[in-house]
Amino acid sequence: MLLEIVEYIVNILNAFSVIILLVGAVKAAFDFIRNEFSKGDHFEVATKNNGIKIYLGSYILLSLEVLIASDIIETIMNPSIEDMLILGGIVVIRTAISYFLGKEIEAGMAERSKEAEKE
Repeated sequence: MLLEIVEYIVNILNAFSVIILLVGAVKAAFDFIRNEFSKGDHFEVATKNNGIKIYLGSYILLSLEVLIASDIIETIMNPSIEDMLILGGIVVIRTAISYFLGKEIEAGMAERSKEAEKE
């Protein structure tokens, strides 16, 4: 009974992660299309595209964090050595991706702050 409930929760978290990713991708796509048809010069368009990349990155990062939580819950309920090794690998890879994506978002935000100060 408990295993079935946990499996249901894990599936909900996985689906929620996909929804987060899709929402971010759709929003970023609309922003990108709107930006491409704007009247700004190439530098303005590139700057806005960088902002869109940061925005999408935040959704990807959130989606990854939800997936990590889901994997941890799933492995706690099935604690075989093989599952724990697989989880460890997945968490390391996702954490590395999250770390570098977070750094890129921070750098992009700092760049946007500098540009805003110039104006």
